[in-house]
Amino acid sequence: MTEDTSSQAEGSKLWGGRFTGAVDPVMESFNASLSYDKRMWKQDIQGSIAYAKGLKGVDVVTEEECQLIIDGLKKVEEEWAQGRFEIKPGDEDIHTANERRLKEHIGSVGGKLHTGRSRNDQVATDVRLWLRSEIKDLKEMLKKFIGTFAFRGSRDIDILMPGYTHLQRAQPIRWSHWLLSHAWALRRDYDRLTETESRVNVLPLGSGALAGNPFGVNRLFLAKELGFPKVTENSLDGTSDRDFISEFLFWASQTMIHLSKWAEDLIIYNSKEFGFVTLSDAYSTGSSLMPQKKNPDSLELIRGKSGRVFGNCAGFLMTLKGLPSTYNKDLQEDKEKLFDTVDTLKGVIAVANGTLSTLKVNKEACLKALSPDMLATDIAYYLVRKGVPFRDAHSMSGSVVRLAEEKRVPISDLELEDLKSVHASFDADVKLVWNYEHSTDQYTSIGGTGKEAVLAQVKLLEKWIHPSQ
Repeated sequence: MTEDTSSQAEGSKLWGGRFTGAVDPVMESFNASLSYDKRMWKQDIQGSIAYAKGLKGVDVVTEEECQLIIDGLKKVEEEWAQGRFEIKPGDEDIHTANERRLKEHIGSVGGKLHTGRSRNDQVATDVRLWLRSEIKDLKEMLKKFIGTFAFRGSRDIDILMPGYTHLQRAQPIRWSHWLLSHAWALRRDYDRLTETESRVNVLPLGSGALAGNPFGVNRLFLAKELGFPKVTENSLDGTSDRDFISEFLFWASQTMIHLSKWAEDLIIYNSKEFGFVTLSDAYSTGSSLMPQKKNPDSLELIRGKSGRVFGNCAGFLMTLKGLPSTYNKDLQEDKEKLFDTVDTLKGVIAVANGTLSTLKVNKEACLKALSPDMLATDIAYYLVRKGVPFRDAHSMSGSVVRLAEEKRVPISDLELEDLKSVHASFDADVKLVWNYEHSTDQYTSIGGTGKEAVLAQVKLLEKWIHPSQ
């Protein structure tokens, strides 16, 4: 009599006892997630070791059985670490694969490991463990990148450039002031990630499929073993909650917005029309047709990959929309978007840091882009210091600009008599207004573009990066 291998295969699945017929191969592939969730092999084993100890604590397994399970899991871990783990047909996901291999190592005792546990609380735990580790790496990368901003801000403090609104030249600022404006945005991103981290760091293990654990496994013990400060308070919510993923995906989107804006500025400043910066060859590419071109592909890819991250976030939110209570297979869609977003962010931050640390700022081109008309506001400030109300001073400054246009000269070339025709308060000391360094250094208050104010920003960032120094 021929053995029914298809039925046997279905019965070997974690859910197979209910079924007698074979799964359509197309459905088998459609349902499987091992191709991508295998990257959580370490976290799955980590959670299983803790759970084995939890089962020992309530006498579901003996001390000898617990040690046998742990030793077997460590063998599986070693196989993954050394690239020797053999994936077999029927390994739907990382949980199935690891349990199957465990039982091959230690026999039927391995079947006790899943007592009271479901893949629902298991996968929720694995993802939280994995993301917690990745957040730690991302925070270190962000801090290093912000440190590059602080270093360049200090080193390039004497470079002046136009500040822009509406992409129109507005007022003189320090290059470092522009640079640090992006550093502070990333500093907020770091804080947001820290806040997200606290909500990732909550343990769902022990929630079972949805109703909880019937064997009284001590969830606080599990949390301590796995380094979680607290556990989920409701088993239904514990198995279904993916808020921490959608929150992370939003964080990633917000961070990519900031990186994309920074990249856009540098793309413009790198153009021949501006010439403010020159990118290192290491972060540029050439043209397949025009040999004279040097393209800012590093920055363009950063800008372009923002759309990829936004799409992951929007797509996953649509997956969550309208799901009924507890676990649904739709939630399997979380991991590919999460993994891709983490990988993208890591690549982007690494390239962005390399681009910033190696680019050259062209001081003369930045200075050449300044023009006297950008000091029109300074004329108003000059009159304010002479006692003229600001609204009147603003109007008179406009009159000075119009007078210079009529005479077809820069406002700095107007004679003192011309200025006095607008207001009697103008005096010989007005010549100080035409000094760009003087213009920037009048902004001495916190957050201003004055030299000392900018250096104060650098010191704040450096103190945050190295609090013990």
